[in-house]
Amino acid sequence: MGDVIRVNFTKPMPVFPLPNAVVLPHAIQPLHVFEPRYRQMVADALGEQGTRLIAMATFDIALLKCGFEELRAIRPAVCVGRIIEHEALGGGRSNILVQGICRARIDDLLEADAQRLYNLVRVHPLEAVDQEPVPMPGVRSDLCTLLTKTCLQRLRYVPSVVKWFNRDDVSTHALLELVGFTLFQDNDLKYELLAEASPDRRACLIRDELDHLRRIIDGADGQSHREWPKGLSWN
Repeated sequence: MGDVIRVNFTKPMPVFPLPNAVVLPHAIQPLHVFEPRYRQMVADALGEQGTRLIAMATFDIALLKCGFEELRAIRPAVCVGRIIEHEALGGGRSNILVQGICRARIDDLLEADAQRLYNLVRVHPLEAVDQEPVPMPGVRSDLCTLLTKTCLQRLRYVPSVVKWFNRDDVSTHALLELVGFTLFQDNDLKYELLAEASPDRRACLIRDELDHLRRIIDGADGQSHREWPKGLSWN
């Protein structure tokens, strides 16, 4: 899926923590950038010395609610992403598209200072970045069957995801990321997928969640409208 992007893990990179979203490799996340610190971060990433790379992080909401400052509430697993599109808006704001590149884990946090308004992180990769992904026989066909031969085919975004299964340039590993990012709404589950270094374990998590969704839909289909709570339906 596109050109290979090299990440220099010996250098710190900007970190962009999101409160309500988790980015996975291969997925594309749209962002509206308006805070001064992140406006500076994007400008630096796109500048002559920039690499366009950003560590896309997420917060531990429980820690934030307990009063931890933002920097200390960042979860350790991140997705190294690359700015692939940038639209400048008025007042220094911008819209950007960030595409996930690879999983990584934070080793060190470098706080902002008077000149640099945003934080940096040092990270290491969670997976081998210079090796071909190991084959996953059966996973692709199993997922395709779940999404096309069961009630899951009625889910809103399934038709767009299924199109990727017919593309030879989309690996099974990439399909797992796209399924997890597109079809699942639970950010804790998405973070579990991000933090999991084993592709086989990620495949199991995704199959288990899809099977869980299938059982819920099958159960709703089998329930008579007379059993619905008053004023509610399963739609």
